[in-house]
Amino acid sequence: MIKRQVTLLIVALLALVANAQVTVEQKIDSFAIFIGQQTNLHLIVTAPKGQAVVFPNFKPSEHMVPGIEVLQTSEEETTELDNGLQKTTKSYTLTSFDEKLYSLPGLKVKVNNKEYEANVLALKVVTMDVDTLHPNQFFPPKDVQNNPFSWADEPWASIFYLSVLMLLLAALGVYLFVRLKQNKPVITRIRIVKKILPHQKAMTAIERIKAERMTASENQKEYYTQLTDALRQYINERFGFNAMEMTSSEIIEHLNANGNQEMMNELKEIFQTADLVKFAKYATLINENDLNLVNAIEFIDKTKIENQPDTERIVPELTEADKRTKQTRLALKTVIWTIGVCVVAIAVYIAYSLYDVLG
Repeated sequence: MIKRQVTLLIVALLALVANAQVTVEQKIDSFAIFIGQQTNLHLIVTAPKGQAVVFPNFKPSEHMVPGIEVLQTSEEETTELDNGLQKTTKSYTLTSFDEKLYSLPGLKVKVNNKEYEANVLALKVVTMDVDTLHPNQFFPPKDVQNNPFSWADEPWASIFYLSVLMLLLAALGVYLFVRLKQNKPVITRIRIVKKILPHQKAMTAIERIKAERMTASENQKEYYTQLTDALRQYINERFGFNAMEMTSSEIIEHLNANGNQEMMNELKEIFQTADLVKFAKYATLINENDLNLVNAIEFIDKTKIENQPDTERIVPELTEADKRTKQTRLALKTVIWTIGVCVVAIAVYIAYSLYDVLG
């Protein structure tokens, strides 16, 4: 007995939940229409998935209410929703030929053989304004109007199509011109700079050594490193071989092989002393440091070339990206000029054709 009561209670609750999940609503596209105009009434049913939905059917020209005709009905459209629900919609096309405010009753829908009723709507049907002062005045049908020109007429057709082509070309030209302005030009600036001669660079380095009093410094290794670096740089630029990467003996041999005999003994003495100081920790006297400095200055003075250009022309090399940019700009300019010439030529031809047709 108790089991039966519990079962009936569960069935009643399930039926109540299912009933609460079913909603029936009807909407209309327009609440006011002219006589003979059409509007659509949409009947929307939301119910749990799997439940059978039966819509009311109307035959063509059947009245939903007196004065409102159903012209046609649409197929049912079903949409899946969340929470196990689905929405089914059916539309009815309505019209009326009597001016009146109509009350559209809520249509009845069966869901799992249970009947549900939709909401009530209103539809107002209005008539057209009539000239009551001249009710018997009628206007005859208008005659067929002659077309001012025919598309089959070749001059008009060619003028029209050429005008369209001209506008398209002009638009393309403007677009390419804007692109050209946005794509900044690659400007190669040739610089003329004052050239510092090799002996001037070397003497500047030696003057810096003298100013820092490095001849009397205890750090003889640093002194001879700077002195020989200045000489190596001078020989590199003056005689044209890479003295910076050579040993002291290779530098002397290279100078002798090329017939440069000026101050060779003194230069050899400077490099040998520098090698002893840097690699054998040889300690020199102050007067020996001064002598090597004087010999370095004398070597530079005797081997320098005075009559050399004191300016240098520097032409920067373009990167691959810059080269592509220049080529792109050149191509854009060529296309823009070509389009401009075509637009002008077409405009002249159109003007001549219009003068010929209208004249």
